[in-house]
Amino acid sequence: MGFKQAVPDNSLFTIGKDESFVALLVYVDDIVIASADLKIIQEVKTQLSTNFQIKDLGPLKYFLGLEVARHSKGIAVCQGKYTIELLEDTGFTNAKPVYSPTVPSHKLSKDEGELLEDNSHYRRIIGKLLYLTVTRPDISFATKQLSQFLDKPTSLHLQAAYRVLRYLKAAPGQGLFFPSSSDLLLKAFSDSAWGACVDTRKSVTGFCIFLGNALISWKSKKQPTVSKSSSEAEYRALATTTCEIQWLKFLLAELGIQNYEEVAIYCDSKSAIAIAENPVFHERTKHIELDCHLVREKLHKGLIKLFHISSENQLADPFTKTHCPASFQSYISKLGLLNLYNPA
Repeated sequence: MGFKQAVPDNSLFTIGKDESFVALLVYVDDIVIASADLKIIQEVKTQLSTNFQIKDLGPLKYFLGLEVARHSKGIAVCQGKYTIELLEDTGFTNAKPVYSPTVPSHKLSKDEGELLEDNSHYRRIIGKLLYLTVTRPDISFATKQLSQFLDKPTSLHLQAAYRVLRYLKAAPGQGLFFPSSSDLLLKAFSDSAWGACVDTRKSVTGFCIFLGNALISWKSKKQPTVSKSSSEAEYRALATTTCEIQWLKFLLAELGIQNYEEVAIYCDSKSAIAIAENPVFHERTKHIELDCHLVREKLHKGLIKLFHISSENQLADPFTKTHCPASFQSYISKLGLLNLYNPA
């Protein structure tokens, strides 16, 4: 049919340009077709039906557990039905809701609590929470923490997982919102928590990337090596963020969006920015792996531009550490999420 397979994402196929552009996304035997021209979409469906037995489900409303709602102001994507089914399966439908998924005064450790006799229940919950992070960035850090203990979960880890379920009970329909009036410029927030892991003393990387006002990518992940300083941990987080930005630029190009502007990365560490901007290898940075210095390379090539930001305005902060409910809600409210089932 003339479609070209995208290199950044092998499940994406594209054809045409401008008004005749068509994107086709495939997951096993489920397909989503997107285009500005409904006539072209119908032609693609007709061609597909001549070669395969297909079922036309009409405008996209439900896909792999994702609920899609359209409005003139934008598109909302959530997993409300999936969340409610998770709460029903675990018996938390009538649980008392909480307004943060973690307890700030308590850091989880592998040696705390009594080992569970049967860990299948814990694993099932975490597996479902991991899929829920597709539209719920607000539980990314909590789920990342809990997924570290899948081999030997304890009673305390299970209690922490239950708290995440109680947090979901407060707003099961919360999800992502993509405004139709947003621009197509990328901007990113990069942060780290130095030595945050109690067991390994490894730091945690957190980032969130926006396309205009829409949150399109985020991560909360433990770094692979121990950092000797907070500056090094922040610099490693910048490297991870830069890699994601480069991938997003390639993906946007496949979708016909050529963005030549420097991508602004906001970081709350002046020392990490100094390491990236200074070509001299200082005593305290010469042990850092070469791949981390791609930040410096991409900075000089004009892919990214680094800006210092205060910790209070660092939107990646909830991806690296726990917060009290008031602080957590303050950060999350700035991520552009939408509770689809909230009364107007």
